[in-house]
Amino acid sequence: MSDQKAYSFEEAMKKLEEIVTKLEEGDVPLEKAIQHFQEGMELSKFCHERLQQIEKQMEHVLREDGQLEPFAVQEEE
Repeated sequence: MSDQKAYSFEEAMKKLEEIVTKLEEGDVPLEKAIQHFQEGMELSKFCHERLQQIEKQMEHVLREDGQLEPFAVQEEE
């Protein structure tokens, strides 16, 4: 993806799904399949990294006084 336009998460997931579909069809020439696979791996890495960033952001919830505190789910007894 380094030489391609920057994708949004949703665009990257859609492109990754298209690549998977093409590869599952099985009628792609070997060299083209390798290119698709490499692009798919780059997209997968991008999506994984983006999800990790979001996860880190979600670990904190903004309190009323503007301070960040760790987010923890409290279970009812």
